[in-house]
Amino acid sequence: MPQFIPAWLLPILLLCVSNVFMTFAWYGHLKFEHKPLWLVIAASWGIAFFEYCLAVPANRYGAHVYTVAELKTMQEVITLTVFAAFSILYLGEKVTLDHVIGFALICAGAFFVFRAPLGG
Repeated sequence: MPQFIPAWLLPILLLCVSNVFMTFAWYGHLKFEHKPLWLVIAASWGIAFFEYCLAVPANRYGAHVYTVAELKTMQEVITLTVFAAFSILYLGEKVTLDHVIGFALICAGAFFVFRAPLGG
């Protein structure tokens, strides 16, 4: 594990960057509707390769610091954050109050995954 980045931070950074790649792999082609489907599938697979090159080490390193449930929860919150920014900045989508409330409820669920167990 690289020593110049704290062990707790490295998986977060890797997951953030991997999510940027995966979001482009899954949704970036929506701006290229005129391209053949086979081409955007191939391009998406190529982009996803780089996502895996970051996500696998993120989970490998992260498993030394976080539980698997915490890693998965972190992944979901990062995914939603990256997706929200992507949909606004790249796709020009509008975020509604319902989206904000839904995302906030997911983040509230993440809070319970990371806090101490109830009724211990």
